[in-house]
Amino acid sequence: MTTPDIAARRVLGACAALMVGALTLTACGGSANATNDDGKGGKESARTSAAKIAISAEDGSTSASINATGVKVSGGKLTDVKMTVAGSGQAVPGTVSADGSNWKPKDQLERGTKYRIAATAKDSDGRTAAANSIFTTVTTSNSFIGTYTPDNGTTVGVGMPVSFTFDKAITDKKAVQSHITVSSSSGRQVVGHWFGTQRLDFRPQEYWKAGSKVTMKIDLDGVQGANGVYGVQKKTVTFTVGRSQVSTVDVNTQTMTVVRDGKTFKSVPISSGSPEHTTYNGQMVISEKFEQTRMNGSTVGYGGEYDISDVPHAMRLTTSGTFVHGNYWYNKGNPPFGRQGTSHGCVGLQDAQGAQGDTTGKWFYDNSLIGDVVIVKNSPDRTVAPDNGLNGWNMSWSEWGAGSAA
Repeated sequence: MTTPDIAARRVLGACAALMVGALTLTACGGSANATNDDGKGGKESARTSAAKIAISAEDGSTSASINATGVKVSGGKLTDVKMTVAGSGQAVPGTVSADGSNWKPKDQLERGTKYRIAATAKDSDGRTAAANSIFTTVTTSNSFIGTYTPDNGTTVGVGMPVSFTFDKAITDKKAVQSHITVSSSSGRQVVGHWFGTQRLDFRPQEYWKAGSKVTMKIDLDGVQGANGVYGVQKKTVTFTVGRSQVSTVDVNTQTMTVVRDGKTFKSVPISSGSPEHTTYNGQMVISEKFEQTRMNGSTVGYGGEYDISDVPHAMRLTTSGTFVHGNYWYNKGNPPFGRQGTSHGCVGLQDAQGAQGDTTGKWFYDNSLIGDVVIVKNSPDRTVAPDNGLNGWNMSWSEWGAGSAA
């Protein structure tokens, strides 16, 4: 049997052990009320850094932005940020802001790619904070991109619309259109129009004012365009409208009159489409220019009727293959050039093989901009379709506005 004295000693021993344990835990974990008289350990050593790091792409996320991904810090300054392509370890260059508050990649990230970010920062007392994230950017299958024209910094003709072609069908047209704004320094109202589910064009009621500046703001990053499909673009594009040039082709007289800034600049002979292959009527916009190009009838439904490898000074008017271009193969007998239409629907100008010499074709090519307007009238053909090229000017303003989703 245990005597009372022995039992008391055991209880006291157990209490002492518990007290020692409690003291040990307190020493390891610190105390909310601890003081630090000697500057070592205690409260100051246990305080965490005031710097709070935020990585925009959460760890484990699978649809991170390719534009907005970056690092920010509050209560301190970033001291180091390393971003790499996960797996390969390839470094992704970036820049810390002058005040040390944020870091951004130098270039747009790739879609469907796994990245790793490791960031450190210090607060004003020199205490360090760290954060890490491994994430994957939005994939190509779950995102859409719009290829647009005109390009940033270009100078275009007064007829040049802003045109987007999306790589996915857009079902929420209103959401997409409302995140693209187009404005002109002239103050003219600009309205969008949808051609189907993948093309969106913008234009004013009348041609752009010569000399004006046009700004296009694209804010599609994260915008849902269709079920589970999101935009990834965020940028501002500006272009300049040059002098006004509108050229009118009269099929009856086989002439083209070029009007520059409201005054007749020059009138030249042309060869329009033959009676079997007539030229479209209507307002058409020059969308591409080639000093020389190949034209093969089989690519536009004419079989092997022609295949010319070096057509000079070619300027595209329609997607379906209508051009203004030089013609060096015209029969130089009777009738002379400019007396009858002989083309397969294009507008031909006198020219020389090799795009050489002082020719009508070269003159018009040198004096034309992407976005200049060419009007064809008095042709027995129909008016060109508004979506066949950049030719929405062939719609009335009310028809154009009816195709807006905003």
